[in-house]
Amino acid sequence: MPSEGRCWETLQALRSSHKGRLCYNRDWLLRGEDVLEECMSLPKLSSYSGWIVDHVLPHKQAEENSSSSENSPSSDSTSALDQALLVPTSPIRSYASSPASPTSPNGAKDKHEPQHPEPMALQSSRGVRVEGCIRMYEFLHRMKGTEGLRQWQEEQERKVRSFSEMASEQLKRFDERKELKQHKEFQDLREVMEKSTREALGHQEKLKAEHRHRAKILNLKLREAEQQRIKQAELERLQKEEGQVRLRSLYTLQEEVLQLSQQLEASDQHGDLQGVSLAAFRTRGNQLCSLISAIIRAASESGYPTAENQAEAERAVQEMRELVTNLGQEITRACEEKKRQDEEEAQVKLQESQMQQGSGTPTPTPVPSQDPGGTQNEDLQVKVQDSTMQWYQQLQEASAQCVLSFEGLTSSKDSQMKKIKMDLQKAATIPVSQISTIAGSKLKEVFDKINGLLSGKLVQSGGHSVSITLNPQGLDFVQYKLAEKFVKQGEEEVASHHEAAFPIAVVASGIWELHPRVGNLILAHLHKKCPYSVPFYPAFKEGMALEDYQRMLGYQVKDSKMEQQDNFLKRMSGMIRLYAAIIQLRWPYGNQQATHPHGLNHGWRWLAQILNMEPLADVTATLLFDFLEVCGNALMKQYQVQFWKMILLIKEDYFPRIEAITSSGQMGSFIRLKQFLEKCLQRKEIPVPKGFLTSSFWRS
Repeated sequence: MPSEGRCWETLQALRSSHKGRLCYNRDWLLRGEDVLEECMSLPKLSSYSGWIVDHVLPHKQAEENSSSSENSPSSDSTSALDQALLVPTSPIRSYASSPASPTSPNGAKDKHEPQHPEPMALQSSRGVRVEGCIRMYEFLHRMKGTEGLRQWQEEQERKVRSFSEMASEQLKRFDERKELKQHKEFQDLREVMEKSTREALGHQEKLKAEHRHRAKILNLKLREAEQQRIKQAELERLQKEEGQVRLRSLYTLQEEVLQLSQQLEASDQHGDLQGVSLAAFRTRGNQLCSLISAIIRAASESGYPTAENQAEAERAVQEMRELVTNLGQEITRACEEKKRQDEEEAQVKLQESQMQQGSGTPTPTPVPSQDPGGTQNEDLQVKVQDSTMQWYQQLQEASAQCVLSFEGLTSSKDSQMKKIKMDLQKAATIPVSQISTIAGSKLKEVFDKINGLLSGKLVQSGGHSVSITLNPQGLDFVQYKLAEKFVKQGEEEVASHHEAAFPIAVVASGIWELHPRVGNLILAHLHKKCPYSVPFYPAFKEGMALEDYQRMLGYQVKDSKMEQQDNFLKRMSGMIRLYAAIIQLRWPYGNQQATHPHGLNHGWRWLAQILNMEPLADVTATLLFDFLEVCGNALMKQYQVQFWKMILLIKEDYFPRIEAITSSGQMGSFIRLKQFLEKCLQRKEIPVPKGFLTSSFWRS
């Protein structure tokens, strides 16, 4: 349609107009009518315009008039260009110079468009010049300001340089004054030091003179002290030699006493003789042996024996000789008496037989009188019972056989075998060292680790797995080392902390129940280190070295020197306490229907046998106290009336025997045992031992 074509032409004309080519900012819509007002406002003159009109424009106009005739049309275009450059076009001017609203193709305005006012006329040439002069003045003013600023900056720099030079000079003067002052102080100090040096040298000369004088005196004293020391050393050497001679003499006397004691024991073959009390001779012989041992032990602790010790030992040996002589005389007399009685009995029998043959009537044979040996003998024994001795020897043989079974493992030179041996030994001994009274759960962990190792399972030790299946001899080795460690804990840990006996004993009892061979090895180690736990008093044999005999008695001998009695009793006490705890405790997580592998009946047997043997000074009282303190409450509940009869027997019959062989310096253990039993008899109760594991312990 024709009208549609005109619309498109109109839109194209509007788009090509100045207004159509303008870029619009959307932010102007937010500013509202303020933007339009700014665009529509007229430009304002500067505040300097009056001054420029009065002073600058007249000169400018004169210059223009004079040059207008000379300049060509090209210069006019250049002036116009300069004015255009100096005076920017105003937006309002641009708006005013823009074409009018687009018209229709026929040149007629749209009748619907509103009528706008005429655009603003162009600014006059005078205004342009004023504006250019204003800009020029501003430029000159900025130039003057810049020049003034530059000059002020140079002035400040000059001042800074002058102040810097002044400060440098003052610093030099200060350094010179300081150096001068230090020089003066150094001079004064050097003079003082020289003066002090002269005084010190003078004082040193005086000290040297005094020192020489004192050195002479000290040399005299040193010579006297050296002579005194030589005399003292000679005296000590003589005393030492005498002490060694006395000590060797004492050892000789002890050997003689032990040999005489063997002669007393050899008299057992004459035990059927009537009227001969062999037990009394043996008792006195044991007392004399104990006396000699006590003298040697006391002499070893104090250094060397004195003349009094040697005299006392000689008297004991002399008494022992007389005792053997008297015993021989008694045996000779008894043999003659027996021979005479046998002859009389033979004659009587011969007469009776002759009378019976003569009469022809048989007569009943007379009943022989009861042998005195069949009655209960009030004298105590010295040797252990044969059955107990046989049991002791069987355990020692089993222990020796166990050692032989893993000899290949211990004697191997192979590094791998050595590593296996060390790992197995650590796996067996370290858990035993970790046994404590902290909690029952910790104790169960230790038991499970030991039981797992003995059962052939893999256990963690030292950061890696260990098992007895690594070597065919591993089980024997672990069992032996485990038993040895249990006894060593009693010897060391229980000896120092008595309460530790119960957790160690309950683990040992549980392992004993599941692995009986370990229990037998524990007994073998215990009997070897503490023969009194059998009970067994080893006898001195002919040709035996004294050190070997002391080791058989349980003493530790190092460098031919026997350990002190207090340390010996402490170790024996720890092992007896461990044994007394083992026989009364059972592992609570085991089979409660089964019997204890080594129960209270063995404790009752040990107590009865040790009371049937002659007491040893300081040893018997100590072991009885430790055993009854740990195991007395359990024995009281088990045997009741019989137990109290045993306690009364100890008080009434055994105490006098212990007291008779105990010296004044060894009464401590005897008094402790006596007070303990008297208190128990008074209260009619043996107290529960300290550290006993209660049910609450296993719940922790």
